[in-house]
Amino acid sequence: MTAQPEQFPFVQRNPSAGAASLAPVLPITLQAARVVQVAGLADTGAALNVLPYAVGVQLGFDWDSQTVPVQLTGNLAAVEARVIVAAATVGSFAPVRLAFAWAKSDAVPVLLGQVNFFLEFEVCFFRARGIFEVRPKP
Repeated sequence: MTAQPEQFPFVQRNPSAGAASLAPVLPITLQAARVVQVAGLADTGAALNVLPYAVGVQLGFDWDSQTVPVQLTGNLAAVEARVIVAAATVGSFAPVRLAFAWAKSDAVPVLLGQVNFFLEFEVCFFRARGIFEVRPKP
């Protein structure tokens, strides 16, 4: 049986830009050594999930203990990143394990990308209606 989708509103990221700044920002709970609530941008154009440095620290990760590097691309190409894995809960769905490129910068948003957010969840965007729906993979 496939879980029913949960709906989330698009969020205005820049009040001066009005509706042009609406984005699919998803509340998500991450858990490693500690639990942290974040808002992640569901970004179909992002190859990887990305986590800002401060969020990784809040989760209890130690930068020097993470030894698997990952290369970011685009405007994040110059930012050093390492792989971490955390349990993630979206809405009322069961937790899943998400791998993140933990960036050594806080100038990056939480990005939910192809690897592996979109491998764990199906997402339908209804931009004209200002909502998007999320459900776990079947």
